Amino acid sequence: MTKLMRNYCIGFMRYFLLALFATVSLHAADAPKTPLMAGAATSNITPDLGGEVVGGFLPYPCTNVHDELHARCLVLDDGKTKLALVVCDLLGMHRSLCVAARELIEKETGIPAANVLISGTHTHSAVNAIGGPVRFYTSDMELTDFQKFVVRRIADGVRRAIHLLRPAEIAFGTVDVPEHVHIRRWFLQDGKMPPNPFGKIDKVKMNPGAGNAALVEPAGDPDPTVSFIALREPGGRLISVYSAYSLHYVGGVNSADISADYYGMYCEALKRLQAGGSDDPPFVAMMANGTSGDANNINFRNPQPRKKPYEQMRYVAEDVAGKVNDALAKVTWQNSAPLAARYRELGVAWRKIDPELITWAKETEARTPRIQGKADLPLAYAGRVQRLAVASPETKAAVQILRIGDICIGTTPTETFAETGVEFRKRNPFAKSFMVELANGYYGYMPTPRHFELGGYETWPGTNNLEPQASVKMMDALLEMAAEVK
Repeated sequence: MTKLMRNYCIGFMRYFLLALFATVSLHAADAPKTPLMAGAATSNITPDLGGEVVGGFLPYPCTNVHDELHARCLVLDDGKTKLALVVCDLLGMHRSLCVAARELIEKETGIPAANVLISGTHTHSAVNAIGGPVRFYTSDMELTDFQKFVVRRIADGVRRAIHLLRPAEIAFGTVDVPEHVHIRRWFLQDGKMPPNPFGKIDKVKMNPGAGNAALVEPAGDPDPTVSFIALREPGGRLISVYSAYSLHYVGGVNSADISADYYGMYCEALKRLQAGGSDDPPFVAMMANGTSGDANNINFRNPQPRKKPYEQMRYVAEDVAGKVNDALAKVTWQNSAPLAARYRELGVAWRKIDPELITWAKETEARTPRIQGKADLPLAYAGRVQRLAVASPETKAAVQILRIGDICIGTTPTETFAETGVEFRKRNPFAKSFMVELANGYYGYMPTPRHFELGGYETWPGTNNLEPQASVKMMDALLEMAAEVK
């Protein structure tokens, strides 16, 4: 081969390869991304009348249903991975209930159990799905009839959401609504702190009384941000909005009523604001609880007049729904979102009980008569302390990360303080992120280490059931998992 011919062949091959590369690149750029699919549905989980309403120190039988309780379900599919997000109108759920529901969903739908997020709203007007006094301090329990019913209905709701999967666009948004969230742990003036049930003096008091002249300052800051993920049919009507707000609950129900609290009313209010919200298939709004373990709806600086049952609940729900609906008009929509999940069960120690406290508990039970229908805090905590003292060394505390496109959700199985949710948003590698508490189990309050030094209701043994470093361990695990899916 002559030098001229060789140069010609080399030139031709270069041209051919460049042309081929350009063609492949053009087709790759023009190739449509795998479309996101979304489906949403609800399952009714309202209990029979007569079940005991939890949320206070004296459970009582429910005699009326003011509004139905639901498991609200959202399923996402990116063509490779499916996620299921479920929000239940319950105060909380035992780990065993969540394990059973996630396993049943995997068996019946193929969605891996690790890809299923199940959380409770923390309504204080629902029947017990956590377990009795003894079973509460265990990682595993035999389910009650009501818990089995909830498991079945959660799985049914996810299956119905899968049946409704259709092409979807996704958007993320936030809106600050500070007027409804207030820190409930307060420093008081010297000499004004009442003794706790153990006869000790704390540095802060939970719910010190609206307008209390002894108020000094709150022991933290609330998280005012409502975060939401919206799904819609391409260019069309909304499929679902999954929201999270760090508001503990509102309350103000009629005695012995079942109610989903403001969470359920928010969902209905947001649905009413959507054009075609009740068309088939209907729009499904969801409100999960953010991180609200040290916050509630009471402005202690400025007491408000007493309101009628459900009045304040409805006001908060409709106001938040209106603000989220306004924010929906400003979001940017995308037609794809890669999905991923991570799930871990951490070995977290139960709260250690000192021998001195055991002695106090036994002496308190011995000298305090039990009066039917009357709550006695020292007596209640005497029982809690003794049950916690014989708990197994550690529990299986679930933490989870869901990646939905450029959005990250982190979870805890506790009533988590607002500052923990804010810390997660600041430290994880996703710019769009938020936390959901009371997820995949229930272990009571989880103060940050600094709050244990302050005392108060949320730190008392029997209200707080996990070691003081629990929040640190869970945050470390969440940040590691968030980095894995980034």
